[in-house]
Amino acid sequence: MKHLTLSSANEDYSCELGRRIGAMLATGDILALWGELGAGKTLLARGIARGLGVPSSIPVTSPTFTFINEYHGRLHLYHLDLYRLGDWDELDTLPWREALYGTGVAIIEWPDRLGPYLPEERFDVRITITGDASRSIDIIAHGDLLSERLAAWSGKLA
Repeated sequence: MKHLTLSSANEDYSCELGRRIGAMLATGDILALWGELGAGKTLLARGIARGLGVPSSIPVTSPTFTFINEYHGRLHLYHLDLYRLGDWDELDTLPWREALYGTGVAIIEWPDRLGPYLPEERFDVRITITGDASRSIDIIAHGDLLSERLAAWSGKLA
């Protein structure tokens, strides 16, 4: 399965969906979160962090001004928010290669800002606003192994 579409009625469901995704992630996984401002990318990232075992006592916030936040759970989590990235030269000041190619999991908000540096093997998670609190969430697997994993996830996420 290369593509899975889910509907979220509210923030609680989106957070729970993130938790379920986080519980199934493996070392080296990259999730590129796509969606307009206010779509719920950081909320989903928070749920993923909880699923990875990041304690609820640790706030998971958008790293809009620091670009990368790191969290410790079952796997090391790198949360990148590239909204304010001006140009690729700024990337050289950040440990983005470690985040994307290290031994942890990476979540990238505004992944389009990486341009040609966005890894080909990844999960794209596209969040579309469908109502005040409702969202459509499309998960697209890029790569054969990730497609197999997404197929295995489908029953646990629906």
